[in-house]
Order: sequence, then C-alpha cells, then structure tokens
Amino acid sequence: MTQDTIDKGRTYAVVSYLTIIGSIIAIIMNSDVKNPFTTFHNRQGLGLCLSYLIFGYVQGLYDNWLITLPFMICFALLLIFGVATAATGKMVLIPIIGPFFQKIFANIIK
Repeated sequence: MTQDTIDKGRTYAVVSYLTIIGSIIAIIMNSDVKNPFTTFHNRQGLGLCLSYLIFGYVQGLYDNWLITLPFMICFALLLIFGVATAATGKMVLIPIIGPFFQKIFANIIK
C-alpha cells in the first residue's frame, strides 16, 4: 500500500473509531473510493463500537464499580490503540478481537 493511499484515508480511518455514528459515516464516505486502509479501520472501529454496546449492556446489568471500571479502562485502551494506529498510518489489528472483526465484517464492509 502506498503512502498516498494511507494519507487519503487517514481522516476517515480515525473517524471510524468515534462512536457508532462515526463508524457509519466513515463507511458511507469510503463506499465510493474504496480505500483499503480506511476499510481496514472501518471494520476495526465498527467492531469495537458494537462490542462496546453489547458488553456495556451486559455489564450494566450488574451495576457494580468492580466490574464497570475494568470494562471502561479496557475499552478506552482499545479505542486509544485504534485511533493511534489509524492516525500514524499503520494497519495493526486490535489485540485479541481484531482478527474476529476483520473476518465477520469482510463481506459487509468492502
């Protein structure tokens, strides 16, 4: 992948990590151009946002700070990792769950 491709897709790659709305906006904006760098980060960002919503709902059922605090710290670190790799122009999978996101969203986000 060329540096020009990364530079053109960097903005949408970072936006894809900013909430579910940011992921949807980045997917729509990338649908015309089909930048592979942005597509990679769209899958990661959408997966991270959806898993946050799902696990957040389950965690919210317990209403306990001993469960909530590690959950929030974990997802904050994953979010910071994703934004940092997108901003620096790298295609690094999110630890543990990144390959899963690439596989399940491969047919949806092209």
